[in-house]
Amino acid sequence: MSHTPHELAEEFPREAEKIHRLKTSDAHFARLSDEYHEVNRRVHRAETNLEPMEELAEVDLRKRRSHLKDEIARLLASA
Repeated sequence: MSHTPHELAEEFPREAEKIHRLKTSDAHFARLSDEYHEVNRRVHRAETNLEPMEELAEVDLRKRRSHLKDEIARLLASA
């Protein structure tokens, strides 16, 4: 199995405990985290041609991943 870049633990290495705590205590954060992981894996599969897709669809996924990451960062900063 290949390494999937941009996992939350890599993106926020100093926030691992906070991420775990919020995933178990905050349903909204847990949903965002789950969605981020799904979108990130889809981007990775497209980038590695495991599941090729149209360029615009891949760009849209990257934008969605970025939006989710920003929202997660905001929640981590306020927790």
